[in-house]
Amino acid sequence: MSDSGADKQPDVQLPNVHVRAEVLVQALPHMQRYDEEVVVIKYGGHAMGDRAAAEDFAEDIVLLEQSGLKPVVVHGGGPQIGRMLDRLGIKSEFREGLRVTDEATVEVVEMVLAGSINKQIVGWISAEGGKAIGLCGKDGNMVRARRAARTVTDPDSHIERHVDLGLVGEPEHVDRTVLDAVLKAELIPVLAPVAVGADNQTYNVNADTFAGAIAGAMRAKRLLLLTDVPGVLDKNKKLIPELSIEDCRRLIADGTITAGMIPKIETCIYALEQGVEAVVILDGKVPHAVLLELFTDYGAGTLIRRS
Repeated sequence: MSDSGADKQPDVQLPNVHVRAEVLVQALPHMQRYDEEVVVIKYGGHAMGDRAAAEDFAEDIVLLEQSGLKPVVVHGGGPQIGRMLDRLGIKSEFREGLRVTDEATVEVVEMVLAGSINKQIVGWISAEGGKAIGLCGKDGNMVRARRAARTVTDPDSHIERHVDLGLVGEPEHVDRTVLDAVLKAELIPVLAPVAVGADNQTYNVNADTFAGAIAGAMRAKRLLLLTDVPGVLDKNKKLIPELSIEDCRRLIADGTITAGMIPKIETCIYALEQGVEAVVILDGKVPHAVLLELFTDYGAGTLIRRS
């Protein structure tokens, strides 16, 4: 081999190569832990609208599948639905801060979620070398839904009253047949949270709730809920790294967990009680948050276990 400088690699590159090798070695036990295990990832929030973040997410999903995991992606799309309704001149009615889904709205919901967003995510994953397939709860009767029951409590009288949200549904039954077949074929399922009821009516299902039902039915090793916040925060707005179900209920009772985080925590508790080993709420805007959580010792959010 020649001793000329032109044939040598610059010394400055060697530390970077060694660091990358060390990172891979450290990731190995994590990969072994999740080998052949189902991991359900709920993808949503403003990270969906950022192209760079979307590409990072797609890379993560492909790497998970290539590493021997069985990723299942569930996505939301609230902002995109809102923009399409505005474009079509369909006015949304809100009750107690929640969007009412009527016949006209549910058609747009299905078009946006099971159509444009679903296929966009499939395209991102395909662009990174993965083989994804877009589905919704209707396909193969995967998810049967019922009309969601919502109540609110009057702060003065403490009387509960029913809130009719129209065609908003909640999962009643999950049939694994299609998902088992897709995963066996080494495809990555990308699921839109639209389902059908026993009345043959289409229902708009909250993406977190949908993901929790899928994770529970699949006895997933992990359920990851990607959000717009770092995780569950204490009263000083500092991240709580780990919680039990009992901790979660206590923090709801004392007012630490409030507003939109409450239904997420309720989804976490449901999934854990259905057999999911652990759930993580993490910030989807962090680059490669999924890989940081699953393949490193540094958790990227709040880990929730049964006890």
